[in-house]
Amino acid sequence: MARGSKAKYTAKQKRMAAKIEKGYENRGTSEKKAAARAWATVNKATGGGMKGGSGSRAKVARRRPLVKAAAKKAARKRTAAQRSASARKAAATRKRNKPVRATRSGSKSTVRRAAGRRVTARRGSTSTRAKSGTARKSTRSVSKRGASRRTSRGSRK
Repeated sequence: MARGSKAKYTAKQKRMAAKIEKGYENRGTSEKKAAARAWATVNKATGGGMKGGSGSRAKVARRRPLVKAAAKKAARKRTAAQRSASARKAAATRKRNKPVRATRSGSKSTVRRAAGRRVTARRGSTSTRAKSGTARKSTRSVSKRGASRRTSRGSRK
């Protein structure tokens, strides 16, 4: 389709453009500029050509301006107190319906507390083992042996 073709525009859109163009011309705009502005206005309001085709956004384009206009009109009628009350009500609903986030093994704080208990239990058990004589050999003696081997190897060279 040639650029500038109006084949995809409905009769209603064409009427809208003609009326808008006439209004611009009455205000002293040139014919060419008035036509361009009129079609730009129609495109803005309706989202372009609304005649069918597989990729047509006809229904969405037809509905959009009406919904916007109705919403603006309703908002103008409401007082500040009404808007504020509505906002408070919405906030309360969001707070009440807040989804609970599930974790694998309970909440994080519970997991931390349990881990803390395990650590303190280990500390207590190792100190009692050391007193009874069943404690393992200290790791220091092992590290000393490893260090002595390293130095003895170094002296062999």
